[in-house]
Amino acid sequence: MATTETVSAAPLPQDRPDEARDERKSLSQMVLQSGTIIALVGLIVIFGIMSPSGFLSLGNLTNILAQVAILTIIAGAQTIVMVTGHFDLSVGTTATLSGASASAFMLSGLPVPVAIILGLLVGLGVGMINGFLVAFLNISAIVATLATLTTVGGLAFIVTDGTTLYGMPEVFYWVGQSRIAGLPMPVVIAVVVALVIWIVLKYTTVGRRWYAVGGNADVARLSGVSVRGNVFWAFALAGLVSGMGGIVLVSRLSSASATSANDYMMLAVAAVFLGMTLSNSGQANLGGTLVGVGIIGVLQNGLNIVGVNTYVQQVLTGIIIVAAVLLSSFKSRRA
Repeated sequence: MATTETVSAAPLPQDRPDEARDERKSLSQMVLQSGTIIALVGLIVIFGIMSPSGFLSLGNLTNILAQVAILTIIAGAQTIVMVTGHFDLSVGTTATLSGASASAFMLSGLPVPVAIILGLLVGLGVGMINGFLVAFLNISAIVATLATLTTVGGLAFIVTDGTTLYGMPEVFYWVGQSRIAGLPMPVVIAVVVALVIWIVLKYTTVGRRWYAVGGNADVARLSGVSVRGNVFWAFALAGLVSGMGGIVLVSRLSSASATSANDYMMLAVAAVFLGMTLSNSGQANLGGTLVGVGIIGVLQNGLNIVGVNTYVQQVLTGIIIVAAVLLSSFKSRRA
């Protein structure tokens, strides 16, 4: 008796709409997630083609690192706060006040190490005030830090008396103008600061709690995490790190004014938002922030080399901020 075998036909692509849809979704997520890195590489290639002898020279690449060193430190401070789901508009003015305060202390006769420590404490104090307003008085972070931005900006004018401070001891300039193994000291300091922040966020209990608070504060609270305490110390640490950036900047410039680091706030925000697209969850992360800093540094340096007007650069920076916010918010909705 003959036997028959039933052979089932393999499903055609049109018979598997769910799989095709999942593949398209995975591809779009991969492109979106790696878009920031692609943008950085693309900028390097474009400016390298436009000015190979200028942009790709070792001296210019070192110059880019020196230019973004301060931004790296201040963007790291902004990352800490944004990991908890909040926002700090005062990182720039905090850096300015810390640098100006340290300079004023030196000019008053205090030893350089003491003046630097006091300047750092000024930054820590501003951060603690922000943390108290947000965590314990339940004031919106944007409102609280906007008020702090205005107040601290005024204090910077009082400290400097509206003038430029200069003539600090020569040993202080070692912080911002010396070199180690050919690298500018601000670059070395920025690398150390970034490494410490990365370790704290990725490998410590504090970092995991900050991410938990930023992911869902209510769930974190029910899990036994002190939401208020963690938000408070995140702002405090951000103030300290911002103060460090301001002091390094003053040492690099050999002078301090009432607006030295104010512009770094928006650049730091842009860097963090650009970096948020690299995270699966759409949260702030230091690795992504560093890529964002790289994009801003390469763009500014490349535009200067090819002779683009400074005002045009400001327009492009604004466009980058809008694009970064849109990309990060779109990524968060898809996560």
